[in-house]
Amino acid sequence: MAAPPAASYGALLDAVRGVHWPARRAVSSLLPGAHHSTLRGTSAEFTEYRLYRQGDDPRRLDWRLLARSDRAYIRLANDRALLPTTIVLDTSASMAFPVATRDKWQLAQELTIGLAAVAHADGDPVGIALRDARGKTVALPPRTRRDVVAEIARVVLAGQPGGSEPLAPVVRALRSGRLVLVSDLLGDEEESLRAVRAHIVSGGEAHIAHVIARDELDPPRRTLLAADPEQAFVQRMLVESTRREYEERFASWRAGVARRWRAAGASYTEVITDEPAPHAVRRVAASAER
Repeated sequence: MAAPPAASYGALLDAVRGVHWPARRAVSSLLPGAHHSTLRGTSAEFTEYRLYRQGDDPRRLDWRLLARSDRAYIRLANDRALLPTTIVLDTSASMAFPVATRDKWQLAQELTIGLAAVAHADGDPVGIALRDARGKTVALPPRTRRDVVAEIARVVLAGQPGGSEPLAPVVRALRSGRLVLVSDLLGDEEESLRAVRAHIVSGGEAHIAHVIARDELDPPRRTLLAADPEQAFVQRMLVESTRREYEERFASWRAGVARRWRAAGASYTEVITDEPAPHAVRRVAASAER
């Protein structure tokens, strides 16, 4: 199924307009932006005056007020900084499930573009990284220019799920900042988790949008031969008598995934394919505050 044209994402971009994506903690950046900074003097978002005290930074003195009142006041400000954001989109074969509709892939594309638009609207540099059909990493480094969301959309719409290339090397190549992983986590989940944990330890933050197909939660009620899309030789027969065991195991796996990623310090959001993309984008952005 061909990817929809970029114009079809206009409604998505309209629906996420006004959504904000706060940083999970203060940001160590010298560039002025929307997030609380660990550094002083990264911007001048004025809040109030206070009388000058010994030890205050003289650069914060309001000289005009001093000239008018003959009293020394400093300007207090909430220091703000930018948070470079890179969205890593999983393009492995399992993301094309179900084959007839590719619901998982379509939602992952919409999530990626919607989240990029939210980060960009907050003034943050935003970029994309994914594997192409040849297994090569396609990456646009985080940028703030006006057309960056359109560039990301073109890369995302040109991508095609296939193969079983690992995600961990893509994650390890990223520097500090906000990392967003849009994936079904059915590939190298343990290696990806280690890479994300290292990213967090080095001062970055991470968000996981775990994309689950409705048919994975509730398979059709008929006899099925299920094959691993990334390892075709792995096949299982799913009949009504084994359905309950499958559901229990899948639920247990999902619960374990959520627990492990949150314990590593990442925000984790499970997204089911029948959820409207704008609503899912809002939930991922809001997860930063939890």
